[in-house]
Amino acid sequence: MFNKKIIIGSRGSDLALWQANHVKNRLAQAGFDCSITIIKTQGDKIQHLSFDKLEGKGFFTKELEEALLDGSIDLAVHSHKDLPTTSHEKLCIAAVSEREDPSEIVLINKRAVDEKQLWSLKKNANVGTSSARRKTQLLAYRNDLNITDLRGNVPTRIQKLRDGQYDAIMLAAAGVERLQINLDEFLIEKLDPKIFVPAPAQGVLALQTRLLDKQLIEALQIINQSDVATKIIIERKVLNLFDGGCQLPLGVYCEKGFDDEENPIYKVWVSKAKDANKAPIYTYYENTETTAFPEEIVAHLNAIKACKVFITRGIQSQHLLSSSLTDQGFELNGVSLIAFNTIAIKNMPQTDWIFFSSKHAVENFFKQKPILGNQKYGAIGKSTADAIRKYGKRAEFIGQSTDTKTIGKQFAARAGSAKVLFPVAKGSMRSVQSQFVKKDQTFDINVYETIEHNDIQLPKADILIFTSPSNVIAFFKANKVETHHKIIAMGGATEAELRKHGVRKCTLPNSFDDLGILQAIYKIAVN
Repeated sequence: MFNKKIIIGSRGSDLALWQANHVKNRLAQAGFDCSITIIKTQGDKIQHLSFDKLEGKGFFTKELEEALLDGSIDLAVHSHKDLPTTSHEKLCIAAVSEREDPSEIVLINKRAVDEKQLWSLKKNANVGTSSARRKTQLLAYRNDLNITDLRGNVPTRIQKLRDGQYDAIMLAAAGVERLQINLDEFLIEKLDPKIFVPAPAQGVLALQTRLLDKQLIEALQIINQSDVATKIIIERKVLNLFDGGCQLPLGVYCEKGFDDEENPIYKVWVSKAKDANKAPIYTYYENTETTAFPEEIVAHLNAIKACKVFITRGIQSQHLLSSSLTDQGFELNGVSLIAFNTIAIKNMPQTDWIFFSSKHAVENFFKQKPILGNQKYGAIGKSTADAIRKYGKRAEFIGQSTDTKTIGKQFAARAGSAKVLFPVAKGSMRSVQSQFVKKDQTFDINVYETIEHNDIQLPKADILIFTSPSNVIAFFKANKVETHHKIIAMGGATEAELRKHGVRKCTLPNSFDDLGILQAIYKIAVN
């Protein structure tokens, strides 16, 4: 039993002191006597360098480690993401905390809000961040933004936003939530860590002590979260294997799930850019084992090879898909093999919900300026939800699967007994509607029809991406799949149509959006 007073070392910022006091209180509840000593680090003293030149290289931790080594403190409390991935031989991470929300938030001055834009942030906004990782992802999604360095502790950065130096700033949700700062004057957009990938171990505290202090290490196990430790070991090992510290624009996020037999599955999302001025690679991995999992992730990332990609839809240069692939040296071409004719809306029923299964349905519905009430909106996926947003509306339900029947079941449960309108293409397969038990609560209205193009000259490609069953049918009227082609199908219905044409092997994205497509491309674009 450790029976002497524990001296805790901490940086002096509000957030660092909150973290140190959090640990102190946890230990006090277990009967340990603790005090806090403030130590100023090089990162606190240097305010002219961006964070990508500081984080992960010891600028916020070196002096704390020196205090451990000379015995002036017994325990150092760190934001785990600030620690270098290689530890001093006489020190160790004795425990890690529970994980607070790992998400990033975009904090927006209300004068810079535009609900029609992604993250509700106006075009050409000035966004403050000094993280290369955040910058690469911000610009991959929104290349119109102006990114400006932002330094200082959390309250200082928020005050700079309040003073009008920025239209928006990006912060870690955990830091803001720990300090309980009143942010009512701003709009807060929280970003899903599976979409905007955080730093390895973001939201976790590391409790560092001397390796020989066995009794203290044992005492700290009352705080240690072994399940969290397993996940962040994966995240930080990936960072370590790239040997880049946080100068490398790398995000890694791990979650633990379970399969049908309740066996654990570790799920990892990665964002990695070559440098701060390049769009990142986005990848997704699953594994039931953790031992060699980081090595497998890094081996796959290193094996990704640029190739030619064709997608059966038009390409817009500002989109995530094209920016990421172009910066990795891929050649991307795209053209829809079908055209769309708008069908005039007649006798639109009044419903509680309006559900859209494609961006084309959104566009052909809203451009007719129908008379609307206070309906709620549902979307098949994130890409469709973004299309709804451009018309000033928000989707309250967004599908999270590539199986339309699964989405249909989830949406039917959400809608309950409410009536739902489905703006659809003429001849729609009605996969979502068919999941409703009461057939009289769903109403279809045709807002467009598809027309096949049979005369389009397709470019050569290594990867073919089919975005709909109609595009599959149009493709095979004048083309065929070669043995060297790798195939991506957007959803189960598209996969089923490919099977009708003899395609037995294809990859399905994890989501109906550019991010899902990118993850699928990088999964199969390997040596």
